[in-house]
Amino acid sequence: MTFWYDSQIQPKRAYRFLLSVVGANNSIKQFLIKKVSKPSFTISESEHKYLNHTFYYPGKVTWNEVNFTIVDVVDDQDNGTAAVMKMLEGSGYRIPTTNGELSTVSKEKSVQALGQITIRQIDSDGRNVEGWALHNAWIKDVKFGELDYSSEEMLNVDVTVRYDNAYFEGRGGVRLPTNAKGPNLL
Repeated sequence: MTFWYDSQIQPKRAYRFLLSVVGANNSIKQFLIKKVSKPSFTISESEHKYLNHTFYYPGKVTWNEVNFTIVDVVDDQDNGTAAVMKMLEGSGYRIPTTNGELSTVSKEKSVQALGQITIRQIDSDGRNVEGWALHNAWIKDVKFGELDYSSEEMLNVDVTVRYDNAYFEGRGGVRLPTNAKGPNLL
């Protein structure tokens, strides 16, 4: 195909990204993020049968979970396990040590503890190509890795995030959906 001969066209590369997780009292350093899945959505369907035919109609939009992996390090300030546990505590989780411990996890506290999540893709010069922002994101699932005497792999923390919706921002100020509110990503 002749368009690949044009040196001005650059494909987006999977390794050129920055994930920003900045919670109310804690953050995860960008250089410790190993990988992240981009936002995705599913549209449900309703069917209508008429005689020998089936007709399909689009239904509700559901945003799918986003997963990211943190390389855990032995460091008091950048420790991935500690950062995630602080976010859990910031969400309202407490171990019941007395009969009077009535605190529970809430969406408001969970969203504040995790903070604004943004994913930015960059080009070969480090310029922003596109960005995604997750709205009302909170931690749904965490796996702190697996210890194994036969492995020399780095230990990772896998985090699954649930969110209400996301918006996309591209070059030239394009924001989709166009009515999305939130910080500028590029």
